Amino acid sequence: MDNTYYNSADLRKFGKVTEWSEKVGKKFFDWYGEAFAEGELSAKEKALIALAVAHVVQCPYCIDAYTEESIKKGYSEGQMMEALHVAAAIRGGASMVHGVQMMNKAKKLNM
Repeated sequence: MDNTYYNSADLRKFGKVTEWSEKVGKKFFDWYGEAFAEGELSAKEKALIALAVAHVVQCPYCIDAYTEESIKKGYSEGQMMEALHVAAAIRGGASMVHGVQMMNKAKKLNM
């Protein structure tokens, strides 16, 4: 037995989250399916975006699912890693840009 908080086998149970709230759960899965359907972006592009976002929100289930999906859709390991670096740069940049708020506050306090 794997001794971790996240059990990879639970990913296969994702569809069962509707059991306690079927009406709302169905709406979620309808919307989720539509969000990943072919549209202005291809399903392939959406899989790579999902993989990058999965890292930003730190969802191990999503990372597993969209790593697999990205490989199935033909992305290379290098492309997936590049998408991860873009996501990490945005996440890091979002933290850094808030430094302006700190600088503004510090300047006011030091006047």
